[in-house]
Amino acid sequence: MEDIDLSLVGDLYRRYRTPLAKVRDEQRAFLRATAGRMTPQLDDLEAEITYLLLRENRPQTVMELGTFHGWSTTWILSALRDNGTGTLHSFDIVDHVASNVPKELAEGRWHFHQGDIRESLDRVPTDIGHLFVDAAHNGRFARWYLSELFPKVAPGTPVSVHDVFHGRRALPFTEGAVVLSWLRRTGTDHLTVSRRRAPASYTALMELREELGLGEPVRDRTRNPMIFFRMPKS
Repeated sequence: MEDIDLSLVGDLYRRYRTPLAKVRDEQRAFLRATAGRMTPQLDDLEAEITYLLLRENRPQTVMELGTFHGWSTTWILSALRDNGTGTLHSFDIVDHVASNVPKELAEGRWHFHQGDIRESLDRVPTDIGHLFVDAAHNGRFARWYLSELFPKVAPGTPVSVHDVFHGRRALPFTEGAVVLSWLRRTGTDHLTVSRRRAPASYTALMELREELGLGEPVRDRTRNPMIFFRMPKS
């Protein structure tokens, strides 16, 4: 099983360049169509890496913890559509996403669960093949999902956690600090292309995208604070 690293991501950009270009155009159009009711959370690189990992790994079941207005949801659903297989289970306390996700993306592949995940663990799918986390960003919630949700995910499963590296380091007592401490304890490597934390990786991918004709931004934020890793053995 390949590590999620810069080399893998670069290969995936080359392999899926054509369908990724199409999805980028679709997401631009989606953003225009939802102006005034959409606040995108993912920046371009982390959204594209999410799409690429889903295309390559072809999971049958994806879990998204935190949807907000549906920007990440539509990236994930686009990957499942392009794979021709897979189901997304999304969880959030608010239901803004429900009115934003296009019917043609949702139908037959999306289940939205509204409510506090801490009170509804019984609704978590048992066969998660990719876990996407972008919910409450405090240390208390991170400690909860590390102890209650992560043990339900099989070793080797791709996982991403958003809002870790807005700066060179994760802020103390935040979700990011708690998750990074857990990764160190478990000896688990992670990838980030955060512009502040990993400027060389960020620049390398920006140059590759330009080379592949993918240089035009979908949105104008460039922080990319997400981390990517594979679930370690317990």
